[in-house]
Amino acid sequence: MGEIVRLQKYIAMSGRASRRAAEQMIADGRVKVNGERITEQGVKVEIGCDEVSLDGEIIKAGGKKIYIALNKPEGYVTTVKDQFERPTVMDLVEREINTRIFPVGRLDYETEGLILMTNDGGWANRVSHPRFESKKKYYAVLKGTLTIPELNRIRRGVVIDGRKTHPAECEIMEIEMGMTLVEIIIHEGRNRQIRKMFEAIGHEVKKLRRTEVGIVTLGNLPEGRWRYLTSSEVEYFNRK
Repeated sequence: MGEIVRLQKYIAMSGRASRRAAEQMIADGRVKVNGERITEQGVKVEIGCDEVSLDGEIIKAGGKKIYIALNKPEGYVTTVKDQFERPTVMDLVEREINTRIFPVGRLDYETEGLILMTNDGGWANRVSHPRFESKKKYYAVLKGTLTIPELNRIRRGVVIDGRKTHPAECEIMEIEMGMTLVEIIIHEGRNRQIRKMFEAIGHEVKKLRRTEVGIVTLGNLPEGRWRYLTSSEVEYFNRK
């Protein structure tokens, strides 16, 4: 007799999505168990006995887990598929990785830098969920000269989308020809957060690059290329 688990956990164990995303897949009617469409939460399945399919494709719990760091170029979307047929991060990895993986969190279409990818839904949730507060470091080029009072506003937190951001670490690196380069570290992952934070104090972000997530750093990884995470990098997020 195999292990009996909730359906959303089974999907997460297959590496297709986090448990939260799996719950939405179930609610959307995309999941079948032994040929029967399931739309309610809480259904349990037996690993190795029950047949589970997602969008008509049979999925299995377990298998080899993959964890990679990718240097995303500007002009790519961080989704598995794009409705507008724009290039996605999958285009950069699928020729070399046969196992199906997905991006952890998102970087804007215009933003470049470090994005993590995996087929481990539970691990992805630990990296991206706000309660784990994974550190994320960015370098941003701002239009205009950032003043010290404005810098302190960013450090204390500003209101975006009706809610104040958590305090951020922010330093001015360089001011030249009407542009300001800043280093900023946040512990949240809200939609277009960095851009919105600086827009809230009157500065447009002209260029944005993420260089760190937790202890994972971009280093000298070339643009458009990827590497496997080390075991210590993977375990760092499991310990959080």
